[in-house]
Amino acid sequence: MENDLSWQEFDRVEMRIGTIVEASIFEEARNPAYKLKIDFGEKIGYRKSSAQITKRYQPEELIGKQIVAVINFPKKQIATLMSECLVLGSVGQENDIVLLSSDLPVENGLRVG
Repeated sequence: MENDLSWQEFDRVEMRIGTIVEASIFEEARNPAYKLKIDFGEKIGYRKSSAQITKRYQPEELIGKQIVAVINFPKKQIATLMSECLVLGSVGQENDIVLLSSDLPVENGLRVG
């Protein structure tokens, strides 16, 4: 493939497991989204993010859910929120997003690789 990554490039992407501890409607966002606060464990701590996952999820059902996120992208201002990580999910038609997660509970902060 033309855009193949080297192993060294892929290894720089910090995908980690975190647990959502807060989720609320992000009223100021341009597109329907939630504000999330995610616990990545003692070493990394808590990070905030915005996620356009309103088609499949309600805020209350997200609490306690373990997800996969990239934690080493630059911070990004999204409306009134400074996003500190990128929550990962599969993107279906019409932006129907399903979160990537661990099928068994694991320690927050573990690296995905």
